[in-house]
Amino acid sequence: MSATTSRTDGAHVSVRKNRRDGSTQLHRSRRQPANQSPAWKTFNKIWTILPPFALGILILLAWYAATVSGRINPFILPPPSAVFSSLVDGLTSGLYWEHILTTVQESLLGFLLGVILALPLGYSVAKSRLLANMLQPYLSAGQAIPAIVLAPFLFLWFGLGVVPVMIVCMLVVLFPMIVNTVLGVQTIERELLDAARLEGASGLSLLTYIEFPLALPSVLAAIRTGLTLSITGALVGEFFCSPDRGLGALVLIALHQYNMAFMFATVIILAVLAALYYSATWLLVRLAEVIY
Repeated sequence: MSATTSRTDGAHVSVRKNRRDGSTQLHRSRRQPANQSPAWKTFNKIWTILPPFALGILILLAWYAATVSGRINPFILPPPSAVFSSLVDGLTSGLYWEHILTTVQESLLGFLLGVILALPLGYSVAKSRLLANMLQPYLSAGQAIPAIVLAPFLFLWFGLGVVPVMIVCMLVVLFPMIVNTVLGVQTIERELLDAARLEGASGLSLLTYIEFPLALPSVLAAIRTGLTLSITGALVGEFFCSPDRGLGALVLIALHQYNMAFMFATVIILAVLAALYYSATWLLVRLAEVIY
């Protein structure tokens, strides 16, 4: 092993040790005392899970109370029973599954394309002042323009199908991911980078062993945000570029039929899908904590 590689590995070990020490202190500060009883630990777990369920129950009760009196027109706010019945019918008949798979395919492809473009571009912008000055106005303008404005252009250029929807998803997730990546790279302490260079790290080794692990929390935040937003991008794209496929198409069909129960049921499917995406990113964060 060369001296340069050895010094680089030493810097890598030092950075990992610092990250783990900081993480350990953070976890210790969040943990309860080690002498907790099993009953107290069980209570803490229940208390962590209880608030979301309690809020959901309160929302359902308020929804039921608002509709059971009959003062609100069902075309405006359908009762929970009608929404649940429509949801069950759609799932058992197989209506939802094909459209769910279409939306998942479009959102994941758009998200992956966004990751491929955003991470290298964000790193380049963070490291190059010239590139940052060149692209910053366009990135700001891209964030300011809603995807719903860009979707008709993509429809005219690419027609109907998966491709324009995938591009809309990519545009929705691209700019937040670039911003988070730039922030993660720029907030790395210069002293750590200088120390790594003294140990022999440079170029690809500096990126692999030093910059990437230190910027990883921001990169993971970008990925979590982007994956969740990809559902929004898929819906917007389907409204214009795929009116007969995907969950966005079902929302349009329900709107045209004035079927509010069906529309609410489709929105519930979208919420569950977004929650599954967010849970997947939570597992990714846990995996990264184990590796790094």
